[in-house]
Amino acid sequence: MPNAHTMPALFLGHGNPMLAIEPNHFADSWRQLGQQLPRPRAILMISAHWYARGTGVTAMAQPRTIHDFCGFPQALFEVQYPARGDPQLAKQIQQSLAPLPVALDQAWGLDHGCWAVLKHMYPAVDIPVLQLSIDAGQPPAFHYLLGKQLAALRQQNVLLIGSGNVVHNLGMVEFGNDVPALPWAIEYELWVKLQIQQGNHAPLIDYLNSHLAAHLASPSPDHYLPLLYVLGAQLPGDVVSFPTEGIDLAAISMLSLLLTPQGQ
Repeated sequence: MPNAHTMPALFLGHGNPMLAIEPNHFADSWRQLGQQLPRPRAILMISAHWYARGTGVTAMAQPRTIHDFCGFPQALFEVQYPARGDPQLAKQIQQSLAPLPVALDQAWGLDHGCWAVLKHMYPAVDIPVLQLSIDAGQPPAFHYLLGKQLAALRQQNVLLIGSGNVVHNLGMVEFGNDVPALPWAIEYELWVKLQIQQGNHAPLIDYLNSHLAAHLASPSPDHYLPLLYVLGAQLPGDVVSFPTEGIDLAAISMLSLLLTPQGQ
């Protein structure tokens, strides 16, 4: 059960990488979250951009900043987020997920699904950050159940953050000012939000068979699955709120989910 020191859990729609460096209201919301949330001793990120075979956790003392994109201005490639890691916490996570084999990774680092939001939330870069990979070979239920196992970290002053987008169709993205959202994207985001509000996790786990727009919303599962980790980590009594929402660039949902222990 939650206690007085239980941390919230958070899913962030991270969107376009340029949100990391351009003024925008999504970044303003992330900044406010960093100011309002209890200060964690460490952050465990589940980012859409570490989508690989097997489960691994970054275990180095100083993870590198990864610029995993192309075609953007040089200013974005110059961003660094030199957060320290926490090798001991990585070993603890590895042990807590046994018998699932979890690699103590020394090669990955912090990708833009991680640092693009953390640079706004925690600009002082003074909190250790780890990333957990998303196993591309596993079904959605696996990721949800893994989130349930990770929920115990919330009671150890670790902030769990999933970073992705519940609608992420790059083939239908349109750049420009005041680009209208695609109707199906609006409908799908609202459907996801309603299921979360009603505590209906089953259709969100079986999302591809639960809504006609799911295949359009997630041509690849990588950006959707971080949500399932956070839903899996939901604890009894958590208060549900949505710090950001809405469709950006026609086909990217900026829906975010905050689970806050009751009384905080």
